[in-house]
Amino acid sequence: MQYRQLGRTGLRVSTFTLGTMGFGGTGWATPVGTIGVDGAREEIAIAKDAGVNMIDTADVYSEGLAEEILGQALGTTRDEWLIATKVRMPMGDGPNDAGLSRHHVIRGAEASLRRLGTDYIDLFQVHEWDGQTPLEETLSALDDLVRSGKVRYIGCSNYGAWQMMKALGFSERLGIERFAGNQLYYSLQNRDIETEIVPAAVDQGVGILVWSPLAGGLLSGKYRRGVDAPPGSRHLTEWSEPPVHDEDKLYDTIELAVKIGESHGVSAAQVSLAYIAQKPAVTSIIVGARTPEQLRDNLAAADLVLTADEVKALDDVSSTPLSYPFWHQRNTSTDRLSEADLTQINHYL
Repeated sequence: MQYRQLGRTGLRVSTFTLGTMGFGGTGWATPVGTIGVDGAREEIAIAKDAGVNMIDTADVYSEGLAEEILGQALGTTRDEWLIATKVRMPMGDGPNDAGLSRHHVIRGAEASLRRLGTDYIDLFQVHEWDGQTPLEETLSALDDLVRSGKVRYIGCSNYGAWQMMKALGFSERLGIERFAGNQLYYSLQNRDIETEIVPAAVDQGVGILVWSPLAGGLLSGKYRRGVDAPPGSRHLTEWSEPPVHDEDKLYDTIELAVKIGESHGVSAAQVSLAYIAQKPAVTSIIVGARTPEQLRDNLAAADLVLTADEVKALDDVSSTPLSYPFWHQRNTSTDRLSEADLTQINHYL
């Protein structure tokens, strides 16, 4: 297991993070898993043996139950782990039970602390953009939580490049805590973040934490062209997170991942995870699983290093057309591009 610096901080985070969306099994987590305290303890032990040092959760997972289960499962070992959680989504029916107002951010942090059974959160992330609350209000509330000792680091999740840059600008101007990371969807199924978010993260020193690196299971290898999916599985057209816009391209990508996996004697899932782990600005990849066997297989990707030719082949099969103005910059300005620029267009050169 490698350990990477989270953004511009001194915090070292394992390349893989244990995800907990399947803890509890109510609300949002119902399709993901129904893991209780005993199952959570088993997954935590597997992650520990693999060298994982961070666990990611959120207040909204199973309507708070995932945090409760995590806190109970960790017990006296809490200080051996980095705990990341999130705030923003609805946690009640009241007019102030959602969003990123000072009221909801601070109240959400304190509720998460109670459910987790801890007195500090290592990484507190805003779960989604809130375009109605002034950024100064949200960021100052987060800064207060850091200064109070209740939170160690802050991050955002699902922020576009301009949103992240606006937040970083406010933090610098006001001299307050800045986002250390941006938690994002990123996989071989969809590499949209490479257009602007990744270059911005490289340029600004923001770490990327990846959610759903297997595209909700699409890249696990169980969905193949011309092969019936396991009983109970969804058809590709039923996916909304992530949506599948090009089935042929997805199947081509899966077949290549399977082929590369066979050459290494590993699963297509491990290939898909190792590919993302080798991408610029990626600090950690969040993996969860329904079973201990799935978790062990996913975490084994930490030992897989793909060759440059294999990465290039996966780049090519999963690529999307370079959007404007970046195709124009590629055609006319490669003599004056920065490291951040090159992370965006390297595979198009």
